[in-house]
Amino acid sequence: MVTLETLRAPLFVPASRPERFAKAAGSGACGVILDLEDAVAADAKDAARAALACGFTDLPVLLRINPAGTPWHEADLEAAATLPFAAIMLPKAEDPEAIGPLARRTGHPILPLIETARGLAAAREIAACADVVRLAFGSIDFCADIGCEHLRETLRPVRLELVIASRLAGIAAPIDGVTTEFADPTLTEDDSRHARSLGMTGKLCIHPRQVAPIRTGFAPTAAERDWAARVLASGDGAVSVDGAMVDEPVRLRARAILANAG
Repeated sequence: MVTLETLRAPLFVPASRPERFAKAAGSGACGVILDLEDAVAADAKDAARAALACGFTDLPVLLRINPAGTPWHEADLEAAATLPFAAIMLPKAEDPEAIGPLARRTGHPILPLIETARGLAAAREIAACADVVRLAFGSIDFCADIGCEHLRETLRPVRLELVIASRLAGIAAPIDGVTTEFADPTLTEDDSRHARSLGMTGKLCIHPRQVAPIRTGFAPTAAERDWAARVLASGDGAVSVDGAMVDEPVRLRARAILANAG
């Protein structure tokens, strides 16, 4: 059963396109994010809100609302409270004190998108809020906010900070941002492997073609599974495997790999 904590490849769908909702759920994605924000033009917000639904799938259905301070935020909150969404995705999350009231207003847990410098500075406090189930990284918006290039090495410390914030708060590891190029599955898989190497455990999808590469990228390779099996078969205490020392911290890593493979 897919839970908010185990979401690996949730797929964005414009809330203004209800004919795509069921198709998204059948794409192999582990969850569907109905998007009222970036994917919907200003003059289509009301119609998109009226088209919201959850009954098209048994998968988790999340709702990305418009940020606080926009003309559509209040109406989004009212609509969110009328349907059994698995969580509310809050863009431009920056204020930890806004999380609780938002959860009470909608009746749903919150999945904050960290997309700004202010959001990153408050990420540990946001992650520690009782109503936060998981963090997600809005990498494109983050780069626009601070004026940097959208490069792996540039964003490495940001991703690590979100992983650390989640670990300190005792919540599931964060979901990485999108790969904008959806025609190249190799790039999506490589981006997923990079995110996994930093401790992230999922990635946002903008196209059904990205679902399979993301699942592959976050799954342990055959070599990793083989190494983990040999480590766990090596006994207790400090021993050598493949010329490297193995002790309990290494075995913890091996157990995690095999659990992830399962």
